[in-house]
Amino acid sequence: MRQCLTKRRPPTWAIVGGFLLAAPVSWAAAPPEAASCIACHGADGMGNAAAGYPRLAGLPAQYLADQLHYFADGTRNNAIMSGMAKPLTATQVTALASYYSKLKPSATPAPMPTGAAAAEGERLALRGDWDKGIPACIRCHGPGAVGVGEHFPPLVGQSAAYIEAQIKAWKDGSRRGDPLGMMHTVALRMSDAQTQAVAQWLAAQPLSPSKSTPAKP
Repeated sequence: MRQCLTKRRPPTWAIVGGFLLAAPVSWAAAPPEAASCIACHGADGMGNAAAGYPRLAGLPAQYLADQLHYFADGTRNNAIMSGMAKPLTATQVTALASYYSKLKPSATPAPMPTGAAAAEGERLALRGDWDKGIPACIRCHGPGAVGVGEHFPPLVGQSAAYIEAQIKAWKDGSRRGDPLGMMHTVALRMSDAQTQAVAQWLAAQPLSPSKSTPAKP
């Protein structure tokens, strides 16, 4: 008897922590190197807020490539990421950056902080604190903090823990590579309370700029 064979695309799988997990359809187009990224940044590239791992999905390809180079050469100091980035070839870096830049970001914003912290976070993000030489986040990262070009990435869609950790990293010098040292300069002028407030407020904003709180005069 003749057997009828139907062509079917095999499922895409990823091994994470010893478990075999089904990955989304987009993983079918993922470069092989991306398999080591899924454990921290997720199959959808949206990271892990609880652990402080950032969103990669939808970030500019050149920005992502630059960060991998920075981890590899020590411009950014992170033991885990340095170990991941150093073995990558230029071709592999380009492939990873291109792949994650094309993933569509989707996330539910964190709960909006309340009280004085919320007001302070909004003020810093939308208007800054010019008495202390702190510009508004949206001046560089764009309306809605959705990012501008390859040097000013989106802040929305990132967790408060990650945003806060990065401001502190700019401040203590463990993260570098910012144009003209701007983020280092700004971070030095921010108190710990301001850093926490603006991180929590930004994490509570939607991905769509049209839904973001407009800047106040």
